[in-house]
Amino acid sequence: MTVKTPDFTPILLGSDFNVYGMARSFYDLYGKPVKAIAQTRLAPTRYTKIVDLEIVPNFSEDPAWIEEMRKLKKRYANHSEPVILIGCSDGYAELISKHKDELEDVFICPYVDYSLIKQLNSKEKFYELCDKLNIPYPGTKVITKQDYKDDNFAQPFGYPIAVKPTNSVEWLDIHFEGRKKVFIIKDEADYRDKIGKIYDNGYTSDVIVQDFIPGDDSNMRVINAYVDKNHKVKMMCLGHPLLEDPAPGAIGNYVAILPEYNAQIYDQIKRFLESVNYTGYADFDMKWDSRDNTYKLFEINLRQGRSSFYVTLNGYNLAKWLVDDYVLDNLKDKDTVYANQDKNNYQLWLGVPEKVFEKYAKNNQDKKEAQKLISQGQVGNTFWYKKDENFMRWLLMKWIDHNYVEDFKKYFHAEKG
Repeated sequence: MTVKTPDFTPILLGSDFNVYGMARSFYDLYGKPVKAIAQTRLAPTRYTKIVDLEIVPNFSEDPAWIEEMRKLKKRYANHSEPVILIGCSDGYAELISKHKDELEDVFICPYVDYSLIKQLNSKEKFYELCDKLNIPYPGTKVITKQDYKDDNFAQPFGYPIAVKPTNSVEWLDIHFEGRKKVFIIKDEADYRDKIGKIYDNGYTSDVIVQDFIPGDDSNMRVINAYVDKNHKVKMMCLGHPLLEDPAPGAIGNYVAILPEYNAQIYDQIKRFLESVNYTGYADFDMKWDSRDNTYKLFEINLRQGRSSFYVTLNGYNLAKWLVDDYVLDNLKDKDTVYANQDKNNYQLWLGVPEKVFEKYAKNNQDKKEAQKLISQGQVGNTFWYKKDENFMRWLLMKWIDHNYVEDFKKYFHAEKG
């Protein structure tokens, strides 16, 4: 059911699943298409009536990005209502923050200052903050490019280990055969080979080497949060991923999330966000370590997550928090919402066909709970939206589903070892 639209204009940056999920959240509330800007139209935002997408070449990095934003400022300079910029990727979130001083005379920019973004985007500095707050994270060693040049990058952990770039934005521009978001390394030869490929193909920032926490995808947890303009956490929604995308370029992308409630995790995340004076959306990944019975924090994404529509699906509309905060200004006196306390209302979020989930998700009690939700019709996804159904989107969904089926056939067992 839609409500009367407050006077504001959201502008989403990007065209991926995150953008479509946010557009759905806005459309669910107000029944109006949402403006988006990107350099290319990706599959989730094709053949849709709820996303008004404007294509701008090279709209992903400076100087082209800020030049286009200056043009956009002129277009909206005399706009009669607030205009909110919402970056739906790491790169866009960082660009908005970097140029916030120049943009916020016309746009609302619900992001922290650039200095804090740089600190939180650096996994070394992020883990330093975790240390101060006594929040567990995996055993970690930092490798620099100079360490690689000096052949001084021995690692202190037993195999397997996880290897990943500290700078997720720079990593987007690095390309070589076998490139992944995260490498799971099983021996010394593979370790030296991967470090070499990372730095020999142009990456300049540090690399994180981590003790690999044992266990399958169902040991992961994800939490999306909203922090208001007064740096107070107003909503946290915990998800329990049961399956991840195994394709090399998509490792770490969840494709099945069961809602969950955990007061200890909520307390840790709230302490973290409020201690750094955070603002806006945040997304955390963590994993249960059975060796010491702790959830270990991997990283923070300074935006809502790619799979964050699970939050809206479970009744905590992601768009509403932003509107309540910056347009209606009615969050100040409201308590924090700790989501998912009523298991009867749980909705399973799926990014893959049900048959893929049934075949590849680990057989355990959590999978049984998810299967029960499916049988009861308490299941949804980001892409297929009743208010945006048409034949072309149906065909596109079938194509996306087919690709998932093929990717799981090709990569799943290789990734799980």
